[in-house]
Amino acid sequence: MIRFEILVSLVATMILSAILTPFVRKLAFKIGAVDKPNVRRVNKIPMPTMGGLAIFISYTIGTTVLYLMHQFPSRIFFALLGGELIIIATGIIDDIYELKPRQKMLGITLAALEVYFIGGVRMTTFTFPLLGLIHFQWLSLPVTLLWILAITNAVNLIDGLDGLATGVSIISLSTMGIIGLFFLNANMFVSLLIFTLVAAMIGFLPYNFFPARIYLGDTGSLFIGFMTAVFSLFGLKNVTLISVGIPVMILGVPITDTVYAMIRRILNKKPISQADKHHLHHRLMQLGLTHRQTVMVIYGIALIFSFISLLYPISSIWGSVLLTIGLLFGLELFVEAIGLAGDNRQPLLDWIKRTVARLTSKSNH
Repeated sequence: MIRFEILVSLVATMILSAILTPFVRKLAFKIGAVDKPNVRRVNKIPMPTMGGLAIFISYTIGTTVLYLMHQFPSRIFFALLGGELIIIATGIIDDIYELKPRQKMLGITLAALEVYFIGGVRMTTFTFPLLGLIHFQWLSLPVTLLWILAITNAVNLIDGLDGLATGVSIISLSTMGIIGLFFLNANMFVSLLIFTLVAAMIGFLPYNFFPARIYLGDTGSLFIGFMTAVFSLFGLKNVTLISVGIPVMILGVPITDTVYAMIRRILNKKPISQADKHHLHHRLMQLGLTHRQTVMVIYGIALIFSFISLLYPISSIWGSVLLTIGLLFGLELFVEAIGLAGDNRQPLLDWIKRTVARLTSKSNH
């Protein structure tokens, strides 16, 4: 009976999100949460942002209903809610007034500290191959903060095209929920929280997909990124190299984009926080793909990462290592082919060309 009630709650959350989104759209125009066209943006007309508020409200109502059905521990529920409110407030202020990166970081850090100290959401140990179990002790706080900041910003960075961050997050979180439920023996309530957020995002996606009528805004991308980081931490309390690899693999698209953005800016001697038009979606569009095609290609890449992450829990250690090496090799080839690190930075492709040229010249002699 409970399972049927949970299903009804998820469907209701999705419908509620779809109903709330037009009202949030009107509110965004009223309070000035609007994206005006500029050099970096793809929109040609002013677009209402702050769409994440509809996701947050429907998710909060959905999880409250499940909480009243005694599905979650009180401490975790209220600790998460506190962190969510801090993140949502940061996002709304940013969507209206455009905060500086440092100010945005402060909001994320406060939310992370809240769930760390009040909710007890943290990394405590790490099991290294050959070295064995290592206790983080005082390092637990900086490691946890770094994880939350990194994942939140990674999701925030890919929110550059209609429906991109929403769709990729639906794929990533659905995979995380499935792995938590069937492979990692995580608490049932974590998977319920994840699927409730997925339901809220599915209700919002029709308004956000190309051509979008409303953007996620930082209200949405920071909230989704923060929740994704926190959910992954529930499965990472006692970390092994494989268990930390699973969420990294699930979040392959935003993490890849973020890592190469940092490398690109360091190589170009520019500040890491400086925005540019060389992200994954920008590069694909510069290669001639349409807006919709670019989004669908990135959905496809997210699905590949998700399918590979599903292989980790059922693979041996060496199987997982070989899987990772093969994926990194393929990923580097793809990244160099589209010029994500820069147009003339193709070390692996250059090495392959040199090797092939050397082999063919030897065979000719």
